[in-house]
Amino acid sequence: MKKLRILFKVLLILLGVVILAVAIVLGWLTATEYKPADVETVAVTAGARHDSVQTGKLYRLATLNVGYAGLGRDEDFFMDGGKGVQPKSEAEVSDNLSELLSALSLQAPDICFLQETDVNSKRSYYQDESDYFARGLSMGSAFAYNYRCAFVPFPWPPIGQVESGITTLNNLEVSEATRESLPVPFSWPLRIANLKRCLLVERLPLKQGNQSLVLVNLHLEAYSSEDGRKAQMQQLFKLMKTEVQNGNYVIAGGDFNQAFPGTLEKYPLPENPYWVPGLLSEEELPDGFRFAFDMSTPTCRALDKPYDGNRTGLVAYVIDGFIVSSNVKVNSVKTIDLNFRNTDHQPVVMEFTLQ
Repeated sequence: MKKLRILFKVLLILLGVVILAVAIVLGWLTATEYKPADVETVAVTAGARHDSVQTGKLYRLATLNVGYAGLGRDEDFFMDGGKGVQPKSEAEVSDNLSELLSALSLQAPDICFLQETDVNSKRSYYQDESDYFARGLSMGSAFAYNYRCAFVPFPWPPIGQVESGITTLNNLEVSEATRESLPVPFSWPLRIANLKRCLLVERLPLKQGNQSLVLVNLHLEAYSSEDGRKAQMQQLFKLMKTEVQNGNYVIAGGDFNQAFPGTLEKYPLPENPYWVPGLLSEEELPDGFRFAFDMSTPTCRALDKPYDGNRTGLVAYVIDGFIVSSNVKVNSVKTIDLNFRNTDHQPVVMEFTLQ
């Protein structure tokens, strides 16, 4: 009986220690939670070129979710039904970065929208990926945080420190860049160690007249309810409509985490999918805007398991692309098929002309 009482006391003490540790971690994360302002000015680093934007000239814009260079063919991810938390080695991250840089360089873009570029994260071995792509492509750059947390305490082993976001690279003259916060669909305590998504907005003055080309780089919500996705889209539409009313040209693009119209018919989901994308709809687009995407090949694969290179049975989506205003002529849009070798997404390249 005495031994049972001692055991019971030990268990109570251990339980108390666990509860205290959890309370300390929650308190610390709450006190250090990333709370950006609604709109913040973002520094723009000059590149080798900063040409003036002109009407009638053909430009190339590439968008790619680089998956922090940690979601290549051999990886899965715990949030999508897999088991992986971070890539197996720093060498794997470095190899993925090198190959993704080469793939982007081959496209000779004037503008790049990159998503999930880590700048100081445990999962990518603290490599500054935003700077890596800017230097490697010799382009001007702007970066905005989408995820900033001193310690993400889940799963096990925990994700740890994350500093990550979206990067816009440019060979064109940028007059201003801003980080514009999107609605956060999570409440405390999930909110404190979760993403705080945003729009990275750049304004590029035209050589002729007082108009601007407004570029919006985005990586929208993946794991919230439909209401959370809808709130973010409404804010995006509000910004785009305002800019067009001011006489500007608008291109928004990146990873929408929502399937473009008609693409789920071509790439149907399995009977019980672990992750279901939202749905983009032509009817929801404001007047004067249209989608620009390519459904000839998927832009993203499911991360429930590693990928062996065989498309048979692969769960895939078309969730990366663009929305453009009617004064932007889309000359072409094409998904570059890299067969998901170095990230779970594929580059989408749009050629456009300002009319």
